[in-house]
Amino acid sequence: MLVLDGVRYEYQQEWFEFDLTMTKDSILALMGPSGSGKSTLLSLVAGFIEPNFGEICFYGERLNGKAPYQRPFAMLFQEHNLFAHLTVKQNIALGLHPGMKLTDQQWQQVAQAAVQVGLDHVLERLPEQLSGGQRQRVALARCFVQSHPVWLLDEPFSALDPILREEMLALVQRLAREREASVLMVTHHLSDARAIATDFAFMSHGRVQVVDSIDALSSDNAYLPLAQFVQAGS
Repeated sequence: MLVLDGVRYEYQQEWFEFDLTMTKDSILALMGPSGSGKSTLLSLVAGFIEPNFGEICFYGERLNGKAPYQRPFAMLFQEHNLFAHLTVKQNIALGLHPGMKLTDQQWQQVAQAAVQVGLDHVLERLPEQLSGGQRQRVALARCFVQSHPVWLLDEPFSALDPILREEMLALVQRLAREREASVLMVTHHLSDARAIATDFAFMSHGRVQVVDSIDALSSDNAYLPLAQFVQAGS
């Protein structure tokens, strides 16, 4: 489905090299120490930066050179990026049209998205009137209301407390199944990956070193840096 083939990217005289294949309906966790290239890989896929070499393809279609809005991905960032002067309803609507010029059917999509994330009772509230968890739910609704087949998550729940983070991850997992979406997520938390991921990719020194099913995420792994990473995070 999503393939990074010989992708190379230079940043401040440092080279990142990525080869990765993500299958349909999977939840793939990108893991590894800080500076290993997780967010760089996600930015390349999203189209925020372009590779110097190699190809990024989705079902065989080359994505290189396409703007982020032309790619089949919805992005959820660490910061919820809500507009303070807009209501919950309006912030979700931005996922469908930057000027919120929506048809009646699209407004129904917004309302349904709010129901699915449990925010239908606060649609007219402003972000400042919401809890941190509610604000992330708004961002999540704005992400998946776009109906893209792949969601890109850049540690959107890292600032939440463990219980709330677990709740949000379970919500992502449920919604992804309902919408038959695939998820590519950056995480530093082994517990997050084990909670919802089907597969993982371990990154180190600017490369994808190991790709396997989540069941293989173990301190007994033959690749020593991965074994040490798991042991440190357990």
